[in-house]
Amino acid sequence: MAGIMLSNHFQNGIETAKLVWSRLPSSDDVETEEELERRVNGGGGAESLDYEVIENYAYREAQAKRSKLFNWYYAMLKWLIALLIGVGTALAAVFINLAVENFSGWKYAVTFSIIQHSYFLGFVVYAIFNLALVLTSVFIVTQFAPAAAGSGIPEIKGYLNGVDTHGILLFRTLIGKVFGSIGSVGGGLALGKEGPLVHTGACIASLLGQGGSTKYHFSSSWLRPFESDRERRDLVTCGCAAGVAAAFRAPVGGVLFALEEVTSWWRSQLMWRVFFTSAIVAVVVRTAMAWCKSGKCGHFGSGGFIIWDISGGQEDYSFKELLPMAIIGIVGGLLGALFNQLTLYITSWRRNYLHKKGNRVKIIEVLLISLMTSVISFGLPLLRKCSPCPNSDANPDIDCPRPPGTDGNFVNFFCSTDKEYNDLATIFFNTQDDAIRNLFSAKTFHEYSAQSLLTFLVMFYSLAVVTFGTAVPAGQFVPGIMIGSTYGRLVGIFVVKYYMKLNVDEGTYALLGAASFLGGSMRMTVSLCVIMVEITNNLKLLPLIMLVLLISKAVGDFFNEGLYEEQARLRGIPLLESRPKQFMRNMIAQEACKNQQVISFPRIVKVSEILYVLRSNKHNGFPVVGHGRNGEELVIGLMLRSHLLVLLHSKRDFQSSPFPCDPRGVTSRHIWSEFVKPISSKGMTIDDIHLTEDEKEMYLDLAPFLNPCPYVVPEDMSLAKVYNLFRQLGLRHIFVVPRPSRVIGLITRKDLLFEENDNQAAMELQTTSVRAPGPDRRSVGLQEHIDHPLLDSLLTQR
Repeated sequence: MAGIMLSNHFQNGIETAKLVWSRLPSSDDVETEEELERRVNGGGGAESLDYEVIENYAYREAQAKRSKLFNWYYAMLKWLIALLIGVGTALAAVFINLAVENFSGWKYAVTFSIIQHSYFLGFVVYAIFNLALVLTSVFIVTQFAPAAAGSGIPEIKGYLNGVDTHGILLFRTLIGKVFGSIGSVGGGLALGKEGPLVHTGACIASLLGQGGSTKYHFSSSWLRPFESDRERRDLVTCGCAAGVAAAFRAPVGGVLFALEEVTSWWRSQLMWRVFFTSAIVAVVVRTAMAWCKSGKCGHFGSGGFIIWDISGGQEDYSFKELLPMAIIGIVGGLLGALFNQLTLYITSWRRNYLHKKGNRVKIIEVLLISLMTSVISFGLPLLRKCSPCPNSDANPDIDCPRPPGTDGNFVNFFCSTDKEYNDLATIFFNTQDDAIRNLFSAKTFHEYSAQSLLTFLVMFYSLAVVTFGTAVPAGQFVPGIMIGSTYGRLVGIFVVKYYMKLNVDEGTYALLGAASFLGGSMRMTVSLCVIMVEITNNLKLLPLIMLVLLISKAVGDFFNEGLYEEQARLRGIPLLESRPKQFMRNMIAQEACKNQQVISFPRIVKVSEILYVLRSNKHNGFPVVGHGRNGEELVIGLMLRSHLLVLLHSKRDFQSSPFPCDPRGVTSRHIWSEFVKPISSKGMTIDDIHLTEDEKEMYLDLAPFLNPCPYVVPEDMSLAKVYNLFRQLGLRHIFVVPRPSRVIGLITRKDLLFEENDNQAAMELQTTSVRAPGPDRRSVGLQEHIDHPLLDSLLTQR
């Protein structure tokens, strides 16, 4: 009997494995980047999100049935999800860092051991190692998760701005980001893993918010209350902050990055959860670092988790140094703006011409760039002469040359004697984290020559421009720090040379150069300043970092927009900026919609008419209008296209008579989750609706399902004011109506400060209510405001 049961369990396990395997997407059913781009540019790939709560009768009935116990559970679940987001993002960062460091460690150890016998054979092994890692990355992206290409920050910024691009938060995108980043960064390409970690955190947050992935059978029903776009937006915000906190080990910087760079809507309750998530990330990452210091992480050295401690560097600075520091800020703004423009041109050409030729061309392109990167990093150090190691007596902490296969300064690359090092190989033959640590290192005067730094700057800058935009996960934080720290240290060399009497450290200028390039490219200020302070552990440099950031951002803004804004526009993501355009101040709302043809529904509408309207246009929201007692047309509410499709598909609300129905009992016919759009953004389409001729002749009462309180503006309101209202409230639709003919109330600040069962507050609320005209009503509740000129004129007109 036990054998039969075991056999049945084994058979069930095989069937489950087959089912999961069958659901994995193949190269045939995964959308390509061209299809995604075509859907975006054609209007089908980017869809606005419904951040506004649809307070219809069905929603209010469902809310009324929630008990206080459920509200407590709901609140606690928010904090639990924030905890899981922090733990999940930190573990993903640990896994990526361990994999990149170990692959890089094996690569350098094998390469340096072979170089001792054959330089050419060492290059072949080094290039093949890089090609294999890069091939896995580009193969995963092109064949499995096309939305995982790039940094993902422009798409996440668009999502938090109110625009959802298909596929950016799916489970396969998460897998593509994690394993694709390992291949691209471990393969030595001129890109980083920090931008993809932000996207990774957003994917983890989105998946936890929807209870997992139902497609791959990783789901839980008890995590399902977060079903609105507004709640998902808050979770994705936590994920973005967690990604930055995990990438740079900068929890406060992660919070400020989410606030300054990616979010368009913020509130104090969200601040608490974002801060809590970032703190959890910091704890988990620090625990992992402590565990790895015991030697259990293979080739993982002091790199990987970015922390460039330069607290032992320059302690003070002179006013004479402010001029070269300002020059660093100007250079950072110029090079950052140039980088944005070059990447914009190259990425545009790549997407419009090269990538339209198919995935094979994408793979060949990335492999050629990988081979070119290997040739440059292996060949250029041969052009530089080796330098003698510094005096070990004067510098007892310096290990020169460093042992092969380990991290640190002073790499002996094809040098004639054992006590020499190649300064250019010290930068090239390291992971980017270790190379930056070498450039930031204090008390290493004259370690790098100006010629080597200039050579690396030109070559790495060119490689970063060419590599950005390829079909691999790619971030620009660490490459930007590499570029900036190179010319920053170059300026530091000249300062040391000409300011002999000052206590100047070249590593300090490398840090300022890194901050200036990121400020000139990404145009971040507050968050970037805090991140740089956290990763360097030197608060004394805060004023200098602020100085170069302000200068570099001002210079960069003179030429173009930030990197993420430029890339979002290139990808067709319609971002709403924080401020309206100047010309909007001279326009009114009516002028913005004068060419539109409003398509509306009556409250009771025939099913065939709904089908005709949905098939004949692509609108996602429809006004529902009715008639008042005097025959005037009134706006009843707003009906969403997605809700209409749910009603047509269920058929449970069809009625044979064209009369209003009883709205009670809606929740007994529908589960509120039926009206929630899936996270994949595809949802239901009109092609999924199949009705008989008899069903098409029936009627549907829209009153229980429409939004009865949409936002409305008068037709002569300034378009700039409408813009601010639309963006700050996170709206998807806003009605433009004629100016109302009468006022029924006036709400002031004190009317919003009353509490439940507060009679005094209720009396205060009445004091601002304008009553209908009548012999005894004009003075009721208005004695306190009767001398107000606006109210007096309104009452006189009425």
